Amino acid sequence: MKHVVLAVCLAAFSPMVSAQQQTEIPPPRDVPFEGTLRLQVDATDLQRRIFRVSETIPAHPGPLTLLYPQWLPGKHSPRGPIDKLAGLVITANGQRLEWKRDQYNVYAFHLDVPEGVSEIVARFEYLSPQDDDQGRVVMTPDMLNLQWDAAVLYPAGYYSRNIPAQASVKLPPGWSYATALETASKQGDTVTFKPIRFDDLVDSPMFAGQHYKRIDLDPGAKQPVHLNVFADEAKDLEAKPEQIERHKALVTQADKLYGARHFDHYDFLLALTDKLGGIGLEHHRSSENSGARGYFTEWEKTWTGRGLLPHEYNHSWNGKYRRGADLTTPNFNVPMGDSLLWLYEGQTQFFGQVLAARSGMWSQEQTRAMLAATAAVYDRGRPGLSWRNIQDTTNDPTIASRRPLPYRNYQMSEDYYSGGLMVWLEVDNKLRELSGGKRSIDDFAKAFFGMDNGVWEVNTYTFEDIVSTLDRIAPYDWATLLRSRIDGHGPLTAGIEASGWRLVYKDEPSEAAKSAAARRKGLDLTYSLGLSLNEKGAVNDVLWDGPAFNARIGSGMSVLAVNGREYSADVMTDAVTAAKTSKQPIELLVKNFDRIEPVSIAYYEGLKYPELERIEGKPDNLGKLLKAR
Repeated sequence: MKHVVLAVCLAAFSPMVSAQQQTEIPPPRDVPFEGTLRLQVDATDLQRRIFRVSETIPAHPGPLTLLYPQWLPGKHSPRGPIDKLAGLVITANGQRLEWKRDQYNVYAFHLDVPEGVSEIVARFEYLSPQDDDQGRVVMTPDMLNLQWDAAVLYPAGYYSRNIPAQASVKLPPGWSYATALETASKQGDTVTFKPIRFDDLVDSPMFAGQHYKRIDLDPGAKQPVHLNVFADEAKDLEAKPEQIERHKALVTQADKLYGARHFDHYDFLLALTDKLGGIGLEHHRSSENSGARGYFTEWEKTWTGRGLLPHEYNHSWNGKYRRGADLTTPNFNVPMGDSLLWLYEGQTQFFGQVLAARSGMWSQEQTRAMLAATAAVYDRGRPGLSWRNIQDTTNDPTIASRRPLPYRNYQMSEDYYSGGLMVWLEVDNKLRELSGGKRSIDDFAKAFFGMDNGVWEVNTYTFEDIVSTLDRIAPYDWATLLRSRIDGHGPLTAGIEASGWRLVYKDEPSEAAKSAAARRKGLDLTYSLGLSLNEKGAVNDVLWDGPAFNARIGSGMSVLAVNGREYSADVMTDAVTAAKTSKQPIELLVKNFDRIEPVSIAYYEGLKYPELERIEGKPDNLGKLLKAR
């Protein structure tokens, strides 16, 4: 009898055990994948902004788990837009197969492949955002941005680099396209690309549109570089020869900085638009970028936006070729570690601005204005450093995912970018000091990124690799210096005075700063009243423990009136200036939800705008750093 009961119990539990086994997600293994994943995307539904996907996936009979990419390179976080996937139907030999989403991982889909089946077909729609409140708009009547990670499923159990993939896309009639992928064939408006590794497919997005210009930035090069420009209107594509020369100089100056290229070809994808969502995203052989429609036609007004291409181009070396070991994962559903983003992004922010200056994309005055703005943040504008440090902000891609924050200066967010820039400026000056001016950060760039010309396999690094490379250039206790800055709570401005300049605050912004402020259309009084406002008087941010904060003004309020006059930027700045001599509080009328209240700010120190001022008698290391090679 005991044996009968035991048999019954085992029989009762065996289906449950089988079901649990089937819902386990196979871990990635470094083994070959048989066959080629074939992906077809119909991108012609511009009116409803829908991408229709059909993909054929080699498969074997038995349990199969399909994954939607979750951890996306360049975003450093689990931001795969799974909420936009809809209508998933999977078939084999024309018969529908039922799938079940994993209970604990919404990016995983489980199914059973029947006997006699060698491939399955997955069809679904990617319902791209209709408005900014749903995410970044990637399809307009004039152009589109196809990111393959949003339009693909792939089999679990393999390193993504071991999965061969081939993609094709049907575009609206007559549209042009650009991508790092190489075209195999084109029939009508359908383009088929050459097979490539799956992780390289995901790393090779496409821009397409009606109005397009392709510019060769390095004619005759074995590893060519092209600027692919798409625009809302054809007139936005008109570029002057001297503007193109500065983009060519960017390529030349990067070569001189690094001494090697880690791509077989490179394509800047640039959208000049006020419709497509803004982007700046790095890839190994391309980058996704957006700029103002007047990028070329209003060259002097739009100069701040010209720092984007140098930044993203740097990433081909820093972040794509060389990548933090904890960021280098076997597939797109294994969590990434962001601990070294202060090099990945921080040094890219640094070299992006350096190359902007060396190439002429920015003037030296403009570069100093941008550097002064960053230095001021870590001099007076980041009270959050009292409780957080730069290292901890490397968790922000996962913590905040760039969502708006109520008090960003106190909460901090992704400060590894600008804080990292300040650290690397200090390192440059320390290298110059230790070597008597014979070595600089350029030597680090060549030593760390400049090997193996033409190779574009990922080359990982650790903190110890950074330290040992610096030590080979100029022996020093680099580990202590770096950790004290990255883990510490003090100002990060030591590199400014070491460069031969000092940070000062003046009552008038520099011409470059005025130009940048005009582009933003708001009013930044961070270093005086301690707040910034948009053009209508809405409070964007309030400096923690600053004058406005202590007067009980918070983010989200609106300033309606200043000293009895309707709010405008001029009225507000005039009031701050007048209070310096009158010693009378600034009287505001503030709207907070449906309440309108008077607020008095006892501030008498006048306007304060950061600027760099030359220190007489000290070597101008900053000028040497920014000078074209």
